[in-house]
This record gives sequence, C-alpha cells and structure tokens, in this order.
Amino acid sequence: MNTLKRSQKTTKRRTYRVRNRVRKDAHGRPRLSVFRSNRHIYAQIIDDVAGKTLVSASTVEPDIAGVGKFAGNIDAAQKVGKLLAERAKEHGITAAVFDRGSYRYHGRVAALADAARDGGLNV
Repeated sequence: MNTLKRSQKTTKRRTYRVRNRVRKDAHGRPRLSVFRSNRHIYAQIIDDVAGKTLVSASTVEPDIAGVGKFAGNIDAAQKVGKLLAERAKEHGITAAVFDRGSYRYHGRVAALADAARDGGLNV
C-alpha cells in the first residue's frame, strides 16, 4: 500500500472514531463541526436529528477575512469561535458537542474551541 492511500485510510479511521465518540456523548445536543484548510477555517453547528445546519461562521466572511495576511491563523480562528458563539446565543443554542473531525486538538482547532467557550457556548 502506498503512502498516500495509507494516510487517507488512517485519516478516515480517525474521523469515524471521533464522530462515533461524539454521537455517543451527544444526548440530543447539536454538533459543532470544524473544517480546516490551509488558508481558511470553517465551523458550523449541526442538528443531526433534523440534518440541518443551525449556525455557521468562517474566515471567508468579510468581518473576519481582514485578520492577518492570511485568514488561516490562530487570531482568525479565535474570531470565528467568538462569532459562532454569538450567533448560537441568538438562536438559543447554549451547548454543543465538539467534533474536531480528523484534526488534532491543537493550534487553530483548539483556538476556535476555546474562543467559543469564552463566548458563552458550552462545548
């Protein structure tokens, strides 16, 4: 098996492992899902029962896009987390289960989660 296929396989396993753990711990709470690219970070709160996105925020939005040279830094991730928490409060969402996907809880992903907690969202 070549290196690319092996890394894709381990990424998929890690994603399923985290997602199953999130489903087990959810107890009816929505899921805060994070997607991280080299340049941007996206976060959304999803109701898995209804299959709908309730709230979303990302560095593509004009409010956050001006942070730093690139939007793919920790400051931008913190702004996304705070903005997501504010929007969640407006929609009456106080708690969510954090779904980091295949990403480690480190750097931008951790900054986003911590900022959402500071913004009042119970993650």
